[in-house]
Amino acid sequence: MTIELRNITKVYRSRRGGKKTVLTDVNATFERGYSYGLLGLNGAGKSTLLRLICGAERPTFGDVLSDVSISWRLGFTAGFNSTLTGMENLRFVCRIYGADIAEVSDFVEDFAEIGNAIHEPVRNYSSGMRARLAFGLSMAIRFQVYVIDESLAVGDVTFQEKCQMEFDRRREESDILITSHSPTMIQQYCDRAGVIEAGKLTMFDNLDDATDFYEQVISAR
Repeated sequence: MTIELRNITKVYRSRRGGKKTVLTDVNATFERGYSYGLLGLNGAGKSTLLRLICGAERPTFGDVLSDVSISWRLGFTAGFNSTLTGMENLRFVCRIYGADIAEVSDFVEDFAEIGNAIHEPVRNYSSGMRARLAFGLSMAIRFQVYVIDESLAVGDVTFQEKCQMEFDRRREESDILITSHSPTMIQQYCDRAGVIEAGKLTMFDNLDDATDFYEQVISAR
């Protein structure tokens, strides 16, 4: 089972009619059983590539092929409908992914620790409450690949530790795909890595090779 990127190019149009190419002819295969890191400086296109892999956006050219279940970006809150309650958002997500509503509800209510606020409109939530709900929902639905954009940090120190413990349990049966500008983070979580630079992706089976290449990119700046 894999995620395969075939000739991916992503172009954005500006309000003034111009174009900005973020990714150019990207090809890669992410094999099941391995966790992958994507290294890159700010603006290199890491987050854009994750959005394409998650299905949040479509490539301008090329195809994203997958036969595994892929999470949304861990802790991502912008997908909530702010006029709906936390519970209504939860139920909506469950229907999309075919998850058991009662089971997911029990897990999220216990994990997110936002109390009766889960029955209030999300527009009334603080950013921390939104993040707690999003992370809890991410952990409640079992995915084969979890996608992380830059950080696992959610909430205060105590809640971050809780998130880390739950995430470690998920890693026993799932792979991760994570972006970062920090080689240390990639070394901690990943088996293989790639480097995004100037819209191009270079993949490595060896983490040290990826780190060395990334340091050369940084030095060249």
